[in-house]
Formats: sequence, C-alpha cells, structure tokens
Amino acid sequence: MKKTVFCSLFAVALVLGFGFRLARLDLRPMHHDEANQAIRFGILLETGEYRYDRNDHHGPTLYYLTLPSARVRGQKTLSSLDECTLRLVPVIFGGCLILLFCLLTKDLGQRAVVTGAFLAALSPALTYYSRFYIQESLLAFFILGFLIALGKYLLRPNFVWALWTGAFAGLAYATKETSVILIIAAAAACILAGLLHKKSNTIPVHENTASRDQENFQMSPGQSKPNFAICSAHFFAAAGIAVLIAVVLYTSFFSNPSGILESIRAFGIYLHRGIDPGIHAHSWSYYLQILSFSSSEGSVWTEGLILVLALAGTVFTFSANRMAKKGGISAVALFWLRYICSYSVLVAAVFSIIRYKTPWNLIHFHIGFILLAGCGASLLLQLPKTRVLRGLFIIVVVGAGCHLGLQNWKANYRYPADTRNPYVYSQTSPDYLRLAGRVADVAALHPDGEDMLIKVIAGPHEQWPLPWYVRNMRRVGYWTNTEEAGRLDDAPVLIASRENAEELEATLGDRYISEFYGLRPWVLLTLYIERTLWERFLESTVDQ
Repeated sequence: MKKTVFCSLFAVALVLGFGFRLARLDLRPMHHDEANQAIRFGILLETGEYRYDRNDHHGPTLYYLTLPSARVRGQKTLSSLDECTLRLVPVIFGGCLILLFCLLTKDLGQRAVVTGAFLAALSPALTYYSRFYIQESLLAFFILGFLIALGKYLLRPNFVWALWTGAFAGLAYATKETSVILIIAAAAACILAGLLHKKSNTIPVHENTASRDQENFQMSPGQSKPNFAICSAHFFAAAGIAVLIAVVLYTSFFSNPSGILESIRAFGIYLHRGIDPGIHAHSWSYYLQILSFSSSEGSVWTEGLILVLALAGTVFTFSANRMAKKGGISAVALFWLRYICSYSVLVAAVFSIIRYKTPWNLIHFHIGFILLAGCGASLLLQLPKTRVLRGLFIIVVVGAGCHLGLQNWKANYRYPADTRNPYVYSQTSPDYLRLAGRVADVAALHPDGEDMLIKVIAGPHEQWPLPWYVRNMRRVGYWTNTEEAGRLDDAPVLIASRENAEELEATLGDRYISEFYGLRPWVLLTLYIERTLWERFLESTVDQ
C-alpha cells in the first residue's frame, strides 16, 4: 500500500470517528455519573480549587483537562456550563485513541492499522462511551499509550520510550485508581510475549530495511542488548515520572498532600465493591453478551465483525511460528500479535470474573480486540489465491462494517437513552428533562426566582442528576427522608422518590399539585408544586 493511499484512508477513518463522536453532544440526557463529575468540575471552575475525594469521583485528570474546554467557550461558572463543553473532552480523547494506532504502522502493517482505525471509528461501544463525561475515555487513551510505549521499549530499549511509558502510567493512575489492573495486565502480557519470542528463538527487533510497500517487516538480525545498569536507569526514570505525575495531580499541585495517600486508600472501597457489588452484579458473560448479539423490535445489535476478525487474529497468533517460517508474518508483527492478544484476553477475563460490572469497562479490552481484528483482516486477505475470492472477502467485511456504522448511528442518535440500546445502562430518561423544564418554568413565575426554595427528598441514587439540571438555582436542599427535611410546606416545590411520596402526601394535603416523571426505567419521581403557583403557571400557559 502506498503511503499516500494509507494516509488518505486513515484520514477518512479519523474524520469518520470524530464525526460520529462530535455531533449532537447534548442529545442524550445527563447520566447521573456524568452529573456527579460535572458538579465536581464546577467547583474547580468557580473556585480554582480541587481536593481529591476517593468516593465515586476517581482521579483528577478529567477535571483539569476540562478547564481548557470551558475557557475556550467562555464559561466561568457552573450555571454557564453545558453538555457540549463537558462531553467534548472525552470525545477528543476517544477520537485521538485512533491516532495512537499510527504508532503501530511499522509493527503491524498498514492494512492492519487502517482496518483497525475504521473498526474503532465505527464501533458503537467505543463511540457511545466516548460521549460520556466520565473518566473511561481518557483512561482508555492513556492505557493504550502505555501499552504501546511499553512494547516499543521492549523492542528497542531507550530512554525516550521509558519516559513515555512512565508518563502514560502516571496519567492513567491519575485518571482512575483501578487503572493498576490494566497496567499490571499490560506489563504481564508484554513479559509473556517477550518470553515466547525468546523461547522460539525469534528476536522482535526491526530495522528500516523492508521495502515501503511491504505490510509487515521481515525478521531482522538481533542487536546488542543494553546492560543491566542502563535498564535499571530506564526503569527508575519511568517509575519516577509516573509517581511525579500522580503525586502532582492527586495533591492538587501539592496544595493537598494527603490526596495521593487517599488514592491508595480508595483500593479498599473498590475491593469491597468487587466482593459486594449490589445492583451492579452481573454474570461473567455480561460484557461478551453486549458485544456479541442482542435484538429488539427488529433491530439487531452486534459487533460480531470485530469479534470474528479478532478471533482470526488470535488463531494466527497461535500458528505464528509456522507462518513466520513461511514468511507470512514478521517477527515484529508476531510479537505484537501475542502481546495484544495476551493483554486483551487477560483484561477480559479479569473484568468478567469481577462481579461488579459497568458496561463502559469493556472498552479497555475491546480496543485490543479491534487491533487484533485489524491484524486478522490483513492476514485473512492474504489467504485467498484468486482476486475474486479476495474481492468477495472485502465486500463481506465492508458490508458488515456498514452495519456497524448503522448501529453506531442508532445507538448515539436514534436510541441514545432507550433501553432497546444494549449500551444504555441506568440512563436518565428523556422524560426527566420535562421535570427540569417544569421546575425552571415555575421558578420563573415565583417572586424569588432562582432563589426559590426547592426540597428534594429521595435516596442518593434518586437525587442525581438533579443537581446538574437545577445548577442555576441557589436554594436547593437534599434529604433522604422526611424527618431530616423538617418542615415541608415552606417550600413552593418539592421533589420526592416514590418511597417518600405517600408520607409527603399525607403531610401536604391538598395544598400541592403532584406530577409524575420518569427518572430511569422503572424509577418514578413525584414533583409537588404549591397549588397557587401551579395555577399561576397554568394561567401563563393559557395567555401564551
């Protein structure tokens, strides 16, 4: 493949990936996890201060990296923020994830990389969770960067790749504490791939001696290995930069020294969740079920194309020695196949064993599947003996890719908050936007305006994402039960979960009008509006 053709195709894949991710960022209502992070960022934006909280907020990179987005759009307060400003950050990292594939062009070959780029651009899972204002998209970028840098260092040890390895590790940990699982998995996979090469007497080192048109480098002679002292220096340099980045960010640039220790204490929380996952308990096959197949009302959801091609790449990995002897695969590509395959399978196994599951965790091993799928497609294309068979193979892959694109559009633009979408998880219902709109309309008619008192009486899981949607209201109180809330009839507007609604209605009598809104599937909230205010609202709508 000529360089110009490769660059053109890769540019198309990149534009396609960003196109799917960028459009209509405000279409889907804010998930409660997104709202939680958004309020946290609002504090940083307004006060300039950040203190790490090990309970549900994870690391600080998401917040610090959102500051440029807010400043570019001229937003300086929480109330001025919008979904586009926030979600733009994970979108950028989700799109730039595809750019990292370029680092593997000389190792895996142009066909494998460009195919992987298209699959990553079209993957509904990668796109859907890239549009969430949570840490996962950033973490996926940093972990892939770490995985590539570590592999590059093993192929050719040098100080530059050691520093990049440490930098990506530090940024990954500063994004999410549980990244240590992924870091350890990548390191274990890299060591395993290296040992397998050593055992088969294959040295995964390449020189720029292959012709430009070759898809994979051929086996190259070995090179002198750096001595123990140099490798030790590289290791301590990488560890040092990783620790420095983590300390600087978790301590809020040294203003909160206990932050880094708190991040370590957070492991106790996540260990407890793994043992007692509560509502997030799912079967071991949960992630694979999401990716493999589901159907609803005539729509078929599957990323089977990626899984099948990834399986082909895995098969080639196991038969790599025979293929290498026949000249069908280079030593470098063989190493990367083993490395990526080991990492993906290991992470998928660990995440499947852990009972606590949220669907966005699947992107970390799915990226590996996508790279394997690119390799699988490239190698499968070499098997047919005639152009006709190759053409048929290309038609099948392109057709299945178009179906991936159709699913991508459905997941993000037609059913972004619909339970028919397999990627939807505890998603805020569009009906909730009606509740937020009604509160805003009523507040506009109240003499206190944005200072109107609102009392929310609901459990922690039913309170979110309301703080985001009433972020311009200055007097909103949150309680978990009516006893804590004290006097109730002093608030013109109350919002309650169904568990508290019966007790509230007995207390309020006929002074309030009640309305019902969906928060999430099978979760209702009751909105109570003072009767006189509600009648004023009706009059205003009639006048209009």
